[in-house]
Amino acid sequence: MSKQELEVIGQDAACCPGLSAAPLDEDQAADLAKVFKALGDPVRLRLMSMIASRGEGGEVCVCELTPAFDLSQPTISHHLKLLRQAGLIDCERRGTWVYYWVLPGVLDKLAAFLTTPLPTGADA
Repeated sequence: MSKQELEVIGQDAACCPGLSAAPLDEDQAADLAKVFKALGDPVRLRLMSMIASRGEGGEVCVCELTPAFDLSQPTISHHLKLLRQAGLIDCERRGTWVYYWVLPGVLDKLAAFLTTPLPTGADA
């Protein structure tokens, strides 16, 4: 795992308890804010969705991402860079193309943070 992911998301449940489990401290809130800020842009949210839709271990070439937008390639690269800096995705250059994938566990950690437990005895 990259150091960047550890800084943003954390390694254990103590880092980011569920939203209703306990109040966040300043550092936890700042780390999570970086992630939500990266996802707060419609282009980045669509890029993340396109990459994540490949499933666990799946990857997508930037050549498949760029045509889906009415934006220049440098603009798409900038958005992808921000997703990488937030610790959501990683990439690898292969020849002239760059391939992107979602970092393992990142979406599960975000989902766990946003999930509130059902009251005891409640049906789903």
